[in-house]
Amino acid sequence: MDAAIVTVGDELLTGDTENTNATWLCARLDDRGVDVERVTTLPDRVADIARVVNEYHAEYDAVVVTGGLGPTHDDVTMAGVAAAFGRDVELNDEAVAWLEEEGGYAADDLATGTAELPVGARALHNAEGVAPGAVVESCYVLPGVPGEMKVMFAGVAEEFTGEQTYSETVETSEPESALLDRLSEVQDRFDASVGSYPGETVRLKVTATEPAEARRAADWLAERVESVAA
Repeated sequence: MDAAIVTVGDELLTGDTENTNATWLCARLDDRGVDVERVTTLPDRVADIARVVNEYHAEYDAVVVTGGLGPTHDDVTMAGVAAAFGRDVELNDEAVAWLEEEGGYAADDLATGTAELPVGARALHNAEGVAPGAVVESCYVLPGVPGEMKVMFAGVAEEFTGEQTYSETVETSEPESALLDRLSEVQDRFDASVGSYPGETVRLKVTATEPAEARRAADWLAERVESVAA
């Protein structure tokens, strides 16, 4: 299974809010064996959301969208997702019923637009907030507030599946450019892939579909690179 992540919000593009949702979702999907192929950040603009969701829906097994849910003027994500699928938005009776029964809200007290979802969407209830999410075909629309997003994702996590992988990490003080021969050789010797991530040190992440193979490859590599001084 492959997926794309779309994060929506002007505040993400101006740097006013750190985009932690994308990082968190990438890690959770990777844990489930799902290949995340795209992470895209969009402004609060219906046309942009509709265009990108339409494109990614055609290309990937799943699209996860976060941000821009609710009744305020810049909460346009549901309208954008609806447009991507050629649908209107309408008051979702299931979402309203849940908000009344579980959330303790009176329907008359809900701001206009709070529970409006694309026609035919499956409502995802917001146990940590108010605005519901939705599933439209293979597009999952989640809140932008991290606490709300994480709880809502947990409710649909089982719907994301793929080949499980296992990783081991080796850290070295050698520069990345000096490691090319050993990085190539470890992939030739083992059924594993390796990524290198430079910083103050270089972190080498060895990944395989079997935990024992990941461990063997990491051990082989650890014996052939300079370790980080304690």
